[in-house]
Formats: sequence, C-alpha cells, structure tokens
Amino acid sequence: LTKAMENSTQVKLFYLFGLQETFNNKSIYFFLSLVTYLLIITVNLTLIITIIQVKGLHEPMYIFLCSLCVNGLYGTAGFYPKLLLDLQSDVQVISYGGCLTQTYVIYTSVLCEMSTLTVMSYDRYVAICRPLLYHTIVTSLTVRKLLLFSWCYPLFISLIALSLTARLPLCGSRIDKIFCDNPSILKHACSPITINQILNKCMILVHVLQLLFIVFSYCQIVRNCVKSTKGRIKFTQTCVPHLLTIFIFITVTLFDTLQGWNNVNITLNMRNAMAVQFLVIPPVLNPLIYGLNLQKIRRAVFRKCNAHKIIDMKR
Repeated sequence: LTKAMENSTQVKLFYLFGLQETFNNKSIYFFLSLVTYLLIITVNLTLIITIIQVKGLHEPMYIFLCSLCVNGLYGTAGFYPKLLLDLQSDVQVISYGGCLTQTYVIYTSVLCEMSTLTVMSYDRYVAICRPLLYHTIVTSLTVRKLLLFSWCYPLFISLIALSLTARLPLCGSRIDKIFCDNPSILKHACSPITINQILNKCMILVHVLQLLFIVFSYCQIVRNCVKSTKGRIKFTQTCVPHLLTIFIFITVTLFDTLQGWNNVNITLNMRNAMAVQFLVIPPVLNPLIYGLNLQKIRRAVFRKCNAHKIIDMKR
C-alpha cells in the first residue's frame, strides 16, 4: 500500500466539497460535532473501563461488547478530528495518503462492526440454545479466535481493497462528501476498476452471508425462548440490545449507500447527514443500549459512580 501511494504522482491533494453549504453555520456545526465526539468518547470509554475493571463482567458477551466499543472509538477517530479541523478552515483539503488512511480506518470500522455483531449473535445462540454446553463450546480460546476473526478479517480485506485503489492513476481530486471513502476515490480512476468491483461484490456477499447467519441464529433463539418464561426473560435481557444494535447498524449503513446514488435529488446537507449516520448513531447508542438494558453493566456503572461520590465526600 505504501509503495503504491508513493508511485501515484498525479494527485497530491483531494478537495472535500461536502461542507459547501455550511459556511454560514460553521460554528454551530463545530459545536455539535465536538459535543457528539466527546459524548462518543465518554460513553464508550465508560463501558470499556467498567468491563475491564469488574471481574464479574469478564464473560464472552461482555468481552465482545468491549470490542464493539473499542471499534466505535477507532472508527470515529478517523473521522471527527479531521471534520473539526475542516470546520475551522476556509478550504477543506486532505493529502492523498491522508485520504487513503481515513478511508482505511472508516472501512475497517464498518467491517469490524458487522463481524463483531455476527460473533455476538453466535455467542447468544450457544448461550440460549445450548446452555449446558456453553462453557464447553465458548472457551477462552474460542473467544480469542472469534475476536481475532472480527478484527483481522476487516483489517486484511480493507488493506487489499485500498491497495487495489492505490495502484490506480487518478484523473480528478474532487470528493463531494465530508470524508474520504473508496467509491469517491474510484470515481476518478483513469483505468479500469474491474478488480475493485469484483472485490467489492465479494465483500457484499460476505456481508449478506453474515446477515443470514445472524437471522438464522435469532430464528433458533426465538424458537427456543418461546418455550419457557425463563427463556423469554433471558432473551429480553441479553438479545434485545443486540437486535437493536444490528437494526441501527443496518439502517444507518443503508443511509450511506442511498446517499451515494446520483439520481437521488436531495440537498448536500441532507446527503452529508445520511452519509455520517453510521459514524454518529451506533457509537453513541451501542454503549447506552447495552448499559441501560444489561443489569450487570448498569449495576457496575452505578456502583463505580457511587464509589467516586463517596471518595469525593470524604475528601
């Protein structure tokens, strides 16, 4: 990827035109973006630190949730700092290498979110449908392998996708969004992008297979849970947050896909709003949904907050 970036001499900078309609309200957008980013950092770090420090939460479900929150911080780190700088600048530009780096971070974050949600659905399936075998199937080694899959697959496949993009000579430098992404770069390719399109279709197929696996898992879970009151309670407590997270993620990623259609007649601000939903809603709501619905996490967070209050009072 680095060699391919060095060999490209046609485009040194990309111009981001996504903020054209915000010139008169930049201070408002800056404030809202800063508050959103600080909120994302706060809620995700709170959940991560709570899960790490409380030994009772060192279970597969909470470990996967911790991974989901880490991914939320990782993905937003590739977007918000640059956006905040752009909202303070008159001209929004990004270097060729910076554009590919931002694309890579956001790309891997989206793929990792889907992989982690798939892993979490498998964990819930085993826990509810095969409870007696849960600790035999989902061992510490299995958890490490699933975490490795949920992170290594996105990092590896994104590296291949960006390497294929970096080899292409480009004939333009305009990006009509507020952040860089692979389709926006490929629009300026001066040579055929057949290989890129094939890889993209393969990745879509993998996503569809992951989604089908999630649907299959929850069909089995629902069928198992309706048989008993205890099963329904367990489903409500541990599976509803996961289903809400999946629904939100699929909805907001569809927004980003729809805004890329050239035949959709909407304003630039509306396109921007649709494009950034997956960088705003899941990172904020995922920790809140799990924190409010899972009793162990809720109790652990409140216990820590009360402990800090007591310490402050003693001081």
